[in-house]
Amino acid sequence: MSRQHVLRGRTAVVTGAARGLGAGLVSELAARGMRVALLGRECARLEDVARTLPVETRCYAVDVTDDEAMDHVARAVSDTLGPPSVVIANAGIAEGGPFATSPAATWRRVIEVNLVGSAVTARAFLPGLLASRGYFLQIASTAAFGSAPLMSAYCASKAGAESFAQSLRAELAHQRVAVGIAYVHWTDTDMIRDADEHTVLRELRAHMPPGARRTYPVSRVAGWVVRGVDHRSATVYAPPRLRWVQPLRPLLPMAVTAVSRRALPRLAERGQVEPTGLLGAGGQADRDATQPGPRET
Repeated sequence: MSRQHVLRGRTAVVTGAARGLGAGLVSELAARGMRVALLGRECARLEDVARTLPVETRCYAVDVTDDEAMDHVARAVSDTLGPPSVVIANAGIAEGGPFATSPAATWRRVIEVNLVGSAVTARAFLPGLLASRGYFLQIASTAAFGSAPLMSAYCASKAGAESFAQSLRAELAHQRVAVGIAYVHWTDTDMIRDADEHTVLRELRAHMPPGARRTYPVSRVAGWVVRGVDHRSATVYAPPRLRWVQPLRPLLPMAVTAVSRRALPRLAERGQVEPTGLLGAGGQADRDATQPGPRET
């Protein structure tokens, strides 16, 4: 029996579903016949995505770092769509720039959304996952492999999210809840496009080997990730060839430092390297959101 058949008629939850990879993931899950709960900061965007799906949906405007609001959403999802069989912690934001001059509140917010928000998501939906013996998927990044300069908050948050998911996997294994980690590389989202508008971030990426700096379409990345969901995989790589980078991880920090030692002084000579603020439309939405608590749309 295929996993696609097993998933049909079940419930999936995706955070950060208003745009980018999150929107691609809900499309792939709906194509497998899953009911989908879309969580994000932008009501109108969530509704636009939901209207494209051929399945029953619910949309919730919620801050993934708000424990009480997420608990409310988790209860609402179980009451309306049923206990979730799949929960994907995808919500994420990023900022770039020197650690010393990055605004403390912005740096902290990246950690809160990407790491704390993932833990809050897991905690809120764990009762449903226990009931369904379901699958929790943490969206991580190759930023957890080899931390890049000028992206300290993002890299720290993704490495932390990876470690959190590994710990949760060991903790829940005997309860038959599977936990996976998706290592996602450069994806054509507004966050990456915005990063490329900043000269220093664009040029640092240009110093990577050609294959390592390639950007992949959202639909392709979402397809790779959801194939991992089909099989309740412990590790998911997007693109799949990233699995061959894992054995090299101990060497990557040294390689990154060697490149940065040469590249950063040259970039600094051309002008002061400034903090970027939160990147992309998703970062803007998080910055602008002021409504407390969840709202079903």
